[in-house]
Amino acid sequence: MAKIRLFTPGPVMIPDEVLLEAAQPLEHHRTQVYQNLLKEVTAGLQYVFQTSNPCITIAGSGTAGMEGAIVSCARPGRKALICDGGKFGERWGKVCDAFGIERETYKIEWGRGAKAEKVAEYLAKDKSIGMVVVVYSETSTAAVSELEQIAKLTKDTDVLLITDAITAAGAIPLKTDEWGVDVVVTGSQKALMQPPGLAYAAISKKAQDVIQSIKPKAFYLSYKAYLKSLADNDAPYTPAITLVRSTHKALQMIKAEGIEKIWCRVSKLARATRAAAVAMGLQVYPKDPVDSLTAILTPESIKVSPLRKTLQNKYGVHVADGQDELKGKVIRISHMGAVDEYETLGAIGSLELTLKEMGHPFKLGAGLAAAQQVLAE
Repeated sequence: MAKIRLFTPGPVMIPDEVLLEAAQPLEHHRTQVYQNLLKEVTAGLQYVFQTSNPCITIAGSGTAGMEGAIVSCARPGRKALICDGGKFGERWGKVCDAFGIERETYKIEWGRGAKAEKVAEYLAKDKSIGMVVVVYSETSTAAVSELEQIAKLTKDTDVLLITDAITAAGAIPLKTDEWGVDVVVTGSQKALMQPPGLAYAAISKKAQDVIQSIKPKAFYLSYKAYLKSLADNDAPYTPAITLVRSTHKALQMIKAEGIEKIWCRVSKLARATRAAAVAMGLQVYPKDPVDSLTAILTPESIKVSPLRKTLQNKYGVHVADGQDELKGKVIRISHMGAVDEYETLGAIGSLELTLKEMGHPFKLGAGLAAAQQVLAE
């Protein structure tokens, strides 16, 4: 029986220590024990986000965290600028529509990230824009946006910068305070290598002031409630205690490895995978590739569904299909979580064997050799 190896961009492979931590006996959440735990988790999140600002923990997916951010920061009479270059940029536009938040949409070619020059044009043209929503790592296309450069546009203004860092935080460089990003959101099942079920958000002083000044169209996902409880190292509603425990363990492991070293490791795995794809006669899909995951176009002669099934059933390697217009056209391979060079080489070798079995013409071993060359640098 093949061992399950998750190379999907969430959930990802989880260290045994993290899984075991979630299996420990429960403590009641309205106790000093839980408050001490949450205090340490918050400090760990501040390290991952590279911020000294409050970091809230919400029982819900990354979408819950992003919805809360958008709704909690939407000022009456001010628009949102949504940078839409994939399924998740599109989703944040739909959140605005659901809550009656007026928006402009910066449509981006799929496979490209948001460009600072273009955001600057929107901000110059429309002074009613009160927040910019950017997907740092667009999971559906594996493209990266110019977050640091975009932050320079909003840092010294009253415009808030809200960032979907769900497949970015803990995987690629992110310096929230240094860059001046106002709200950064991620989820538990990505680079923080845990099961799905939690969202986390870092919130700047500028964003806190806005949040406190308005009445959001939300109750459970109101950031105001989480910030108030966090002042006492508590949660406004019943927290997902087991997941908070696993977060604590995962954050300890991240701190022990070092966030800069993790950024380097993820980058090397991504570069090795992209080199392998090219050596196998395949094409990397995005023109602005992110390092947290790789999207690879499959040849017209190779169907994605049987390719994924063979990888999963024969080798235990789970990769993701594309989404929306990319469904059936790409496979997406994660470099987040508890994955190392050995496992990545195993996934590349399994992909080679599967492609050869399906009749794709290339020299067996070419992908592995290209990946090893990168890893040996």
